[in-house]
Order: sequence, then C-alpha cells, then structure tokens
Amino acid sequence: MKLASQKDFFSGLMFTIVGISFAVGATNFDVGNAARMGPGYFPLLLGILLTVLGILITVQSFRSKAPDGDPIGKIAWRPLGFVLGANLAFGALLVGLPSLGIPAMGFIVAIYGLVLISGFARPNCSVKESLILATLLAVGSYVAFVHMLNLQFPVWPAFLTA
Repeated sequence: MKLASQKDFFSGLMFTIVGISFAVGATNFDVGNAARMGPGYFPLLLGILLTVLGILITVQSFRSKAPDGDPIGKIAWRPLGFVLGANLAFGALLVGLPSLGIPAMGFIVAIYGLVLISGFARPNCSVKESLILATLLAVGSYVAFVHMLNLQFPVWPAFLTA
C-alpha cells in the first residue's frame, strides 16, 4: 500500500496513541456504568472515541488523493516553544512556585502572561494587540469564572490583596 497523505497518517497515529493512553489510564479509576458513572467513565469513552477517530484517519491516509503525497513540512519550533512556554508560565504565575520562592500572582496576571508570551509565536507579533486581547480575555474570564460561576481561586497577587 502506498501512503497518500503523510499528514493524515501521522495525525491519525497521534490520535490513536493518545486515545489508547486515555482509555488505559481511565481503567485506573472506577468506571461504573451508564446509570452510575464513575470518574473513569468519561475518560474511557473519550479515549475509545479518539482511538476510533485516529484509526479512521490513518486508514483514510492511504486512500487520499492529495497532491504530491501531502508531505509533512518542517517542525515550527518557534510557535511550539512559545505556546508551550506560555502554558507553563500561566501555571507558574497562577499558583506560584514555592520551591523557587515565586509567589502566586493570581488569575489576571497569569492571563496577561499567557497571552503576551504566546503572542510571540507569530512572526510579526504586536505587543499592543496582545495587551488588548489579554485585557478582553481577563475581563471575560473574570466575569465568567469568578462572578458568574463563583469559583474560588486567587484573582490578584497576594501582596495586593493582603
């Protein structure tokens, strides 16, 4: 069999591996049944669904009529690094790193850090655009999570609220 689409093949393979991992990991929890779902029920079903989707995409990659075999390009290291770094910074800013002496900065500062760092994933990033987006996201997130859902977590740095 000839591989017609490398992108579909490797995407399907990744979905299958992640789906199997979720399904196997879910068996460590009580799965229950449809009437009384346990904590492992949803991850198990999600893992099975993702595995089936991955297998379908992988099989389809052999039948695709993509021009030039739809090859995979080079890995985009810049966006990958900035997006992963932004998520790590979000976690570190939200709850702090006590082992390194970094205090929790709160939800709003963490959102600004997330948006500003991930904005550099674009080649021509604009700090002004990132600040506007961060402000909209911070206000919307505050209204949704703190005001409407009444979730309890630090919104501002401890030194501002103490």
